[in-house]
Amino acid sequence: MTEFTHFNAAGEAHMVNVGDKPQTKRKAVTEGSISMHAETLKMILQGTHKKGDVLGVARIAGIMAAKRAPDLIPLCHPLSLTKVEIDLSPQESDNTIRCRCHVETIGQTGVEIEALCATQITLLTIYDMCKAVDRGMTISNVRLLEKSGGKSGVWERLD
Repeated sequence: MTEFTHFNAAGEAHMVNVGDKPQTKRKAVTEGSISMHAETLKMILQGTHKKGDVLGVARIAGIMAAKRAPDLIPLCHPLSLTKVEIDLSPQESDNTIRCRCHVETIGQTGVEIEALCATQITLLTIYDMCKAVDRGMTISNVRLLEKSGGKSGVWERLD
């Protein structure tokens, strides 16, 4: 493990200088899930929720979140994203919706934060749209699955 990069020699927070790094294709894939009552998932899948297309709105919110990550995370670099893909998979067997986000760019720094932000906001939007009928929903297991690009190359979660 290397040292934290967001602190200078005096221990002060700073934005990392990526200006001398080469541009490479960067990719990150993240996942997370939200669990809920069976009735809540049924409403979402049947489209009978009063607020409309829950999954469609959540997907758009996640895409917007990926693009706005630097506005939320203080030392995150603004990036021109080339791809944001959000896959939502309802699982009736355990009353969850699984979210998988895939983010790409060609740049000098990675897109892990953008992908994690997209996952969190996608799931939080589902919570927001459904909280009137199910306040006990639980968001869990938000994590990086893989990343590639740059000096550190490819990283994949093994568990």
